[in-house]
Amino acid sequence: MKTILFQGDSITDASRVRESDSSFNMGHGYPTITSGLLGAAYPGEYRFVNRGISGNRIVDVYARIKADIINLKPDVMSILIGVNDVWHEIDTKNGVDAKKFGMVYDLLISEIKAALPDIKIMILTPFVLCAEATKDHFDEFRREVKLREEEAIGIAEKYGLPYIVLQKVFDDALKLYDDPSYWTFDGVHPMAAGHMLIAEAWKKCFDKNFR
Repeated sequence: MKTILFQGDSITDASRVRESDSSFNMGHGYPTITSGLLGAAYPGEYRFVNRGISGNRIVDVYARIKADIINLKPDVMSILIGVNDVWHEIDTKNGVDAKKFGMVYDLLISEIKAALPDIKIMILTPFVLCAEATKDHFDEFRREVKLREEEAIGIAEKYGLPYIVLQKVFDDALKLYDDPSYWTFDGVHPMAAGHMLIAEAWKKCFDKNFR
């Protein structure tokens, strides 16, 4: 049975049970939905592990590279990171600027691939909508998140990794129902429908690139 690892920040964490790697305790977000979609489509082929941690920036994920990535020896890993690198800067001046974000992201991927040469990696780019937590600084949020999106895409292209532009996923959803608070609780953290959008895009990318 192959291992699929979900890595990232609070969007991935989604109130998971930290003391357990059981797929029963992966939180209420897209990792749980995705594990259900894949588990039903490919019974018995995969086990699922969620190691997202709320509040993480790219530097925090890099600090956990051994314990929460390499030591787990996943066959497949997805990573969604970047919005806190912006949010922490706007809120507490403790973010990670776009160029450094790209540098650390590059280091993260190169070290993972060196340690686990057969690993398959999927990159999910950060996104932001205009809602309760972001509306007062939305232009800055959107501009800065876009810069991290571009850095993440650059890393994916450098290493030949598949990626999902989640900003487009959510912008397209807004064309169907133009209320950001329907898709996200606060502009950052998805509601159930928002998590489903991510899960559906995740499975589509997985099926195209890794099956």
